[in-house]
Amino acid sequence: MTSIHTDSDSPFGLANLPYGVFSLANQRRRCCTRLGDTVVDLSELLGEPHFDQSSLNSFMALGHDRWVETRDRLQELLAADVPDTALHSINDVELHLPIEVADYVDFYASEYHASNLGRLFRPDNPDPLQPNWKHLPVGYHGRAASIVVSGTDIVRPCGQRKGTDDDVPVFGPSQRLDIEAEMGFIVGTTNPMGSRIDVEEADQHIFGAVIFNDWSARDIQAWEYVPLGPNLGKSFASTISPWVVPMLALEHAKVPTPTQEPTPLPYLAMASPWGLDIDMAVEWNGHRISQPPYRTMYWSPAQMLAHITVNGAPVRPGDLFASGTVSGPEKNQRGAFIELTWGGAEPVDVGGEARTFVEDGDEIVISAEATGPNGARLGFGQARARVLPAHL
Repeated sequence: MTSIHTDSDSPFGLANLPYGVFSLANQRRRCCTRLGDTVVDLSELLGEPHFDQSSLNSFMALGHDRWVETRDRLQELLAADVPDTALHSINDVELHLPIEVADYVDFYASEYHASNLGRLFRPDNPDPLQPNWKHLPVGYHGRAASIVVSGTDIVRPCGQRKGTDDDVPVFGPSQRLDIEAEMGFIVGTTNPMGSRIDVEEADQHIFGAVIFNDWSARDIQAWEYVPLGPNLGKSFASTISPWVVPMLALEHAKVPTPTQEPTPLPYLAMASPWGLDIDMAVEWNGHRISQPPYRTMYWSPAQMLAHITVNGAPVRPGDLFASGTVSGPEKNQRGAFIELTWGGAEPVDVGGEARTFVEDGDEIVISAEATGPNGARLGFGQARARVLPAHL
């Protein structure tokens, strides 16, 4: 039996206890949590079959009451001595995609980001926001199969693009590869087809949150997206962190959203719409170039989930919806390079180099921490990836 030591300022203390999936060398995958720098095998600690799985989906499907019960039990057990057989150093394990992604929707919930792109793409329009933006959470349906865990290399995508000087479209590797620093939210329980999830009951369905990097080929996207929206410019890859921080751990991080004016329609209206006090950081080849604040997001995760289901669409355990690029009012708070460099016209300094979009060999790391109880910080780990040359 061992007592797990954690530093008082660890972002992976008892107030966090995120969920993940790990494996040891030549062994199968199992569900886990993390305390300090120790990975705890949940199937070994709790002896429950839904943790002896290669994803969290079976556990999430048990529902909110079971999530509460399990978290309470874990905090009690991990505050005392723990069987040695359940414990592994973070350096000795491989972390995997924590969920089997059932479906995926990406939103566009930052007013700062949407306004900046509106000014960039429609400079003559006095209102940078589209007419629908403050009436509903704008989103698109993405591709679940290309969501990968942190540490997975990203191959530069190929596709059609048409520059301003091109007479006809050309095919080849994207020349304007970008990132989007976002938070993703994982659905744990379903709703029957034809029903909807009430905005005030979304907490019963949202299991946890991850860091999300929505890789974007801006030149492919610009040529294809009219009139139906993003497709190949987005579907080639998205990176998430391996740790799912449960929404139960994020209660102390809840903050009011910015004032929502005009008042949303009744299915989106909340007595107290909430966002999350999460500080994100974007590193480009080891240099921190942006610190997007999630607390500035206009639409709440609860409103996003309510909107997904308002037409009667069902959700399933493992469904993931992302927030869209997180940006704040300052230039160094912008969460996408197209926005940070103003479409490439204003390069940023990356270790002494003037850079605009992602080049082959670049490594992007997005990290995040949330406010916890009694001044604690809750870590999400990293969404990290290196870009490889295109397959021609």
